[in-house]
Amino acid sequence: MNLNQIPPITDAELEIMRVLWANPNCPSSEVVKQLTERMGWSPNTTRTLLNRLVQKKAAGAKLEEGSKRTQLFFSIISEQEYLRSETTSFMKKLYGGALKPMLAHFLEDKTLNPQEIEDLKALFDENRGDEREMRDCK
Repeated sequence: MNLNQIPPITDAELEIMRVLWANPNCPSSEVVKQLTERMGWSPNTTRTLLNRLVQKKAAGAKLEEGSKRTQLFFSIISEQEYLRSETTSFMKKLYGGALKPMLAHFLEDKTLNPQEIEDLKALFDENRGDEREMRDCK
């Protein structure tokens, strides 16, 4: 899915999406149960949020095979697509889309621990290697 096609999802709707990402084809009763336990929501609140996600095309619903009543809900937007969209939006809004100022901010504020810094270095090195391979293929 194109990042521009991902609808805005509220924090409450995100809780529902987390259940759907963890439980594909989840009956509405299970979504209600999990969010009643975890968030203290009423069944009506959960069903309303589920329906909003379906209207936004972030989630879908279908009848369970062989059933005339049991609706199964599933995510249309993958967790990876959602995270990418939110990260891009965050970067554009706060850093003009630039990664370097954001990383500098985290480093200056000592937000990252030494292991996280090493992990980031490894990621940069991996991507640099991919970039070199792509150039060599041209």
